[in-house]
Amino acid sequence: MFGLTKKDATLLVIVAILAIFAPFILNPFPEGSAMAQFNAGYPDLMQRLVIFGIFAIGFNILFGLTGYLSFGHAAFLGVGSYAAIWMMKLLTMNVIPAIIISVAVAGLFSLLVGWISLRRSGIYFSILTLAFAQMSYSLAYSVLTPITGGETGLQPKVDDPRVLDALLGGDSRRANLFGLEMGSTYELAVGGWIFTFNAGYYIAAIVMLAAFYLSIRIFRSPFGMMLRAVKSNQQRLNYTGLNSKPYTLAAFVISGMYAGLAGGLLVAMDTQVGAERMFWTASGEVVLMTILGGAGTLIGPVLGAGFIKYMENIVSKINKTVLEQWFAFMPDGMEDFFITIIYPFVGKGWHLTLGLMFMMVVIFLPGGLVEGGQKIGRIFRRKDRNSSDAELDAAKQRNTPPAE
Repeated sequence: MFGLTKKDATLLVIVAILAIFAPFILNPFPEGSAMAQFNAGYPDLMQRLVIFGIFAIGFNILFGLTGYLSFGHAAFLGVGSYAAIWMMKLLTMNVIPAIIISVAVAGLFSLLVGWISLRRSGIYFSILTLAFAQMSYSLAYSVLTPITGGETGLQPKVDDPRVLDALLGGDSRRANLFGLEMGSTYELAVGGWIFTFNAGYYIAAIVMLAAFYLSIRIFRSPFGMMLRAVKSNQQRLNYTGLNSKPYTLAAFVISGMYAGLAGGLLVAMDTQVGAERMFWTASGEVVLMTILGGAGTLIGPVLGAGFIKYMENIVSKINKTVLEQWFAFMPDGMEDFFITIIYPFVGKGWHLTLGLMFMMVVIFLPGGLVEGGQKIGRIFRRKDRNSSDAELDAAKQRNTPPAE
C-alpha cells in the first residue's frame, strides 16, 4: 500500500482512523457531566494536537534517526509562521500559498543554520542551535519590528493589499481554502454529547497524515538507514570513506521544513503571529514530546505531542473550584485534605505533573509511551499463549487412553 509494508500500512491506517474520528474519541463524556472537564474534542485543541504532531514528527527525523539534539527548532516554527502571515497580508488569505512559502522559507533558514551548526556534534551542536534560536527570537522581538511586529506581533488587516484574493477565491477577512473558512464548524448533538467537526482541523489532519506517511518512507529508505548509521557510530562510518555531513544536513533541513509546515498551519488556524513561538521553551517542548512518546519510533512523537497538549489545555484548567465540586460529597475535613493534596498538581501546577511523569517515563520506559504500549501488548500475548497451551494440554489429557 503506497510503497509501505503491511505493518507500516496498518499503522498509517490506524493514525488515519484516529484523526478522522477524533471528535468522537476526544469527547467521551456527555456535556454537563462532572467528567466533561476531560473532554478535548473542541477545534482549537484538536488543531494543535495534529499541528504539533507534525512539528514532533519532523524533529524526530533529526533526533530519532541521527541522534543530533537540536534546542533551536522553534526558530524554524517561528520563521515559517512569519512567512505565512506575510503571504496572507500581501497575496491572499487562501492558506495554500502561505503553507508553501512557510515550508520553503523554513527550509532555506534551516539550511543556513544546519550548515554552520553541523560543524560540531554533541552538546556543542545543541548549544549552537539554541544560540541561533535565541538570536532569532531577539531579532523578531526587538530588532526587526517593522517585519515581525515586535512585541505585539502580526495579523492581517483590512487594508492589506492581498493581490491574489480574487484569483484564488479568497476572503479578505478570514483564512480559507478556496472559500472554505478554517473556522467553519458543524455540531452534531447525540443525546448528552455534542461533537464538533471543524474544517480547519480536518485540513490540518490531512496534512499531518501526509507528513506521517513521508516520515515512514524516510525511516524505511536507504537514506534513513544512513542516518541510523550516523547515530550508531558516525566516526566508524567516516572511516569507511562515506561523508556523513550531506546526510545529516539533509535530515536537518527536512526537519526544519516540517517545523515550517507546522508554523504555517498554526497561522492558517489562528491568523496572529508573535515572537514567543521562537522562544527556547518552545524548542524544549518539542524535545519533551519526542522523548515522551518515543524517540526513533514512528508514532511516538505524535503520541507525545498529543499527551503534552492535552495536559496543557485540560489539566491546566482544573482549578480549586473544580476540585471543590468533585469532592463536595465528602465531609469537610476530608474534602479539604484531598484538595490540598491534589491542587499543586493541577491548574497552574500542571508542569509539576508533567515533570513527574516525564521522569517516570525516562526511568522506567526509556522508549517512551510506545515502549509502554509494547510491554502491555507482550503481557496480553503471553497470557493468550499460556491460555492456549493450557487448553492444548487439557485436550491432550482428554484424548489420552486410560492406563491399564
